[in-house]
Amino acid sequence: MEMPALSDLLDLQDVDLEIDRLIDRRQGMPELEQYREANAARIQAEADRDAVAAELRSIELDLDKAEGELEILETRLNESETRLFAGGMSAKETEHKRLEVRSLEGQKEASEERVLALLDQRDVLAEKMSASQQMVASKRARETGLEEVIKSAWRDIDRDIGRKEGRKAEIVPTIPPDLLDLYEQLRKTKQGVAIGRLEHGNCGGCHLALSAAEQKDAAETDPARCVHCRRILVF
Repeated sequence: MEMPALSDLLDLQDVDLEIDRLIDRRQGMPELEQYREANAARIQAEADRDAVAAELRSIELDLDKAEGELEILETRLNESETRLFAGGMSAKETEHKRLEVRSLEGQKEASEERVLALLDQRDVLAEKMSASQQMVASKRARETGLEEVIKSAWRDIDRDIGRKEGRKAEIVPTIPPDLLDLYEQLRKTKQGVAIGRLEHGNCGGCHLALSAAEQKDAAETDPARCVHCRRILVF
């Protein structure tokens, strides 16, 4: 195999390894895990807010109903008191109306207490809702901030990858197809390192020493292959 092709293959491997490192950097950004945590926190905060909102709506419906019932009781009580104070009824009718007024007064008092209790609950939930909304806004801001950091970093990394891919496109046509196929196969099983130089008797791929006899055996294959790791060997 001609040395220029192997030299080009070494250049290609350098470019591929740089692309691999860029991809690893893209996928291994610490902000990605932080973003996943922030996203989960924002979703949980929204769920908590929605639960409070549902409870608040339920209380407001109960309050509307209780206030309506109180208004009806007040109207009935006023009518009954007016009729009682107007007189003109028999003793039996007057006693019946008096008892009715007393009953309505009791119902009105109980209804007022229920309205006040619901108002207190509504106020507590309204404060809780406000805090929940602020929490959602805080979590969303954290998530958005991380998203912008990631997007900015990815733009830079993708730009670098694009340049490397352009350089790779220049190198690939200079390498014989069969050598390129072997290179790609080895890269898949050799942690991306398919070719290495023999330097000071050591394989540049596995870094193991080759004896003189092993070097001779390696050189007899086309292309030369390390007897230990089977990577392509450049003498």
